[in-house]
Amino acid sequence: MKLRWGIIGCANIAVKSVIPAIQKSERGEVAAIASRGIEKAKETAAKLNIPKAYGSYEELVADPDIDAVYIPLPNHLHKEWTIKAAEAGKHVLCEKPASLTAEETEQMVAACKQAGVTFSEAFMYRYHPRVQRVREIIASGEIGELRTVHARFTFNKAEDLGNVRFNSEWGGGSIYDVGVYPLSAARWIIGSEPEAVTVHAQFSEQHGGVDMMASGLVEFRGGVALTFDCGMWSFYREGIEILGSNGRIVLDGAFKENTPIVVTTDNGCREEGAAEFEGLDSYTLQADGFAKAVFGEEPLPFPSQDAIANMRLVDVCLQSARTRSRVLVQQ
Repeated sequence: MKLRWGIIGCANIAVKSVIPAIQKSERGEVAAIASRGIEKAKETAAKLNIPKAYGSYEELVADPDIDAVYIPLPNHLHKEWTIKAAEAGKHVLCEKPASLTAEETEQMVAACKQAGVTFSEAFMYRYHPRVQRVREIIASGEIGELRTVHARFTFNKAEDLGNVRFNSEWGGGSIYDVGVYPLSAARWIIGSEPEAVTVHAQFSEQHGGVDMMASGLVEFRGGVALTFDCGMWSFYREGIEILGSNGRIVLDGAFKENTPIVVTTDNGCREEGAAEFEGLDSYTLQADGFAKAVFGEEPLPFPSQDAIANMRLVDVCLQSARTRSRVLVQQ
């Protein structure tokens, strides 16, 4: 049994990563794609071997032969099309960030629950076996008590002034775009929700007033913290360091690459996963994991409520950056 996917939009993330991944998956097939104009949809469908092309999102959502939709639209459109898809009985995989605010995400999750469909935020890295293995290493006590997490995700697209990421009204900015990765990762590594946030950001008027770089401290119970930075106007970096009382875990390329887990303690340094991770595609694992959840075979690794919690954290990070103050996280 395969999940029949409809793709709402022809964004690069869909064309280059998600659609090929679904087509390689065991439990999914891409049945249709929609764009705001039929020519773009037909061109993309022909290029990627997709059977149906629609010139509007409404037509795709109304197709009775579509089981689930993937939404890679600009952030400000996530809420609208998640709710419309849910009301049409479609399961929803929505690109991160889930929306512009926690309140919007709550409305999206509620609409999907009311319609009896599955909703998930598309953090593909969480389907990779590294996630479970890192948790196992921490739980084993090998690196001792958890002390802090350092995470980073930066790149430089500053010269591309027409980039959708630079439109503040559409949910642009580095915290929305790549900051969500360190924030979500810290929550599953630490295993609890944060208490307070302090973020300093560089806002750029030549880039629509969005945060082009942000650095932050996220406080958790027991003195454990996340320090992170994210940016769209700096050299490319991506990774996580998990520091314990007796050792550390390092994940370079933590969110996109199949790099090994590096564990260092007083007993030495070792790598895990170099062979078993080779060739794995997080996007394909995501497609199969989502399909299995829809078919009732196994639960999603992170329930829909997780998207609300992560957006609540994003909300306070942006508030802190704009007000240059420490902000408490409401639970």
